Amino acid sequence: MEQFLSPSEFIDFEHPAVAAKACELAKGAGSENEVIKRCFEFVRNEMKHSADFKLNPVTSKASDVLIHGTGYCYAKSHLLAALLRCNSIAAGLCYQRLSVGDSGPPYCLHGLNAVFLRGVGWFRIDARGNKPGINAQFCPPVEALAFSVRPPEERDLPEIWSEPLPSVILALRSYKTYDAVLRNLPDIELLP
Repeated sequence: MEQFLSPSEFIDFEHPAVAAKACELAKGAGSENEVIKRCFEFVRNEMKHSADFKLNPVTSKASDVLIHGTGYCYAKSHLLAALLRCNSIAAGLCYQRLSVGDSGPPYCLHGLNAVFLRGVGWFRIDARGNKPGINAQFCPPVEALAFSVRPPEERDLPEIWSEPLPSVILALRSYKTYDAVLRNLPDIELLP
C-alpha cells in the first residue's frame, strides 16, 4: 500500500497549499469516509473541468490544479489522490476508455480515482465535475461514476495505478491550452 500513500511529482501533497487544504478538509470529520467525501466533493465541485469551462492553464500537478482552480479529469484525479494520501488514505488512479463524441471513434482515456475503503476494498470515485447528464457521487458500496462504458471499444480499465500513465502526462505537458489538449486527448490500444 505504500505506493498509494506516497507523494510524487504529480501527486505532490507535500506542497504547502495541498497539505493545508487536506488538513482543512479533514478537520472535525467524524470518520474516514467523511474525510473521503469532503475531499471528493471539494475537487468535484470547486475545481473546474478545463474543457467544460474553457479554462487555462493546462495543469498536471495536484498543486497546480489547486492553485489555478482548474484541470482536466486526469489532473483533478491527481489532486484528489494528493488530498486523500495527505490524510493517510490509500488512493490510486484509474482510467476508462470512452468515445470522444459519444458515438464511436475517436476514443480517449478518462481519469478517475480508486480509494481503499475499510470493509469494502478498492472503490472507484470520479471527481471530474457534474453537469447535465453527469451525476458522480460518493455513496459506497455503490459506485456512481460520471460515465458508464459501452463495450467492446469502451472499457473500464481494471488497473489501479499509483502514478499517472505516461500518455496522460505527455498530453498535459505537450499542449499549452485547454483546446489543444481537447484535440489531442490520450488513448490506449486495447488488447484483443
